[in-house]
Amino acid sequence: MIDSSRGFTIERLLDATPEQIWNAWTDADDAARWWHPVGMTTPRDTVTIDAKKGGRYAYTMVDDASGEEYPTGGVYREVVPQERLVFTWGEPGADPDDTPVVTVAIAPAGDLTRLTFDLRGVDGMAGDDSFYDGWASALDELVTHLGQSAVHG
Repeated sequence: MIDSSRGFTIERLLDATPEQIWNAWTDADDAARWWHPVGMTTPRDTVTIDAKKGGRYAYTMVDDASGEEYPTGGVYREVVPQERLVFTWGEPGADPDDTPVVTVAIAPAGDLTRLTFDLRGVDGMAGDDSFYDGWASALDELVTHLGQSAVHG
């Protein structure tokens, strides 16, 4: 079992609709454009998404400089369209009970939309050049993909 006391949360306020943000997380074409930190790409042919409870997703990030590949995947535990996604995050095929868990919450915030990303099961903090910084960079890629400017929450 993962240690859910370990983890971190990142928020972004976006000038995008909940539907646009939801599609970016659940549509394979959209996800391929941003599901990676800066300096990496995610080839579209590596992305599969079955966004339903018990469904699986997988993608492979490729380091632009070295060509090193990072296969990633997991299982959806909760899917509430345009509001909430909960999924395991690790190597494809890993035991879901021993894999970190991501919760993505999408909520209206006046004229903006709040995206709350929470990762449990690993430590992370700004400047760690690891989990936190990787996801913060990927969320910045999401902002760019949406053609928006984020107001860091």
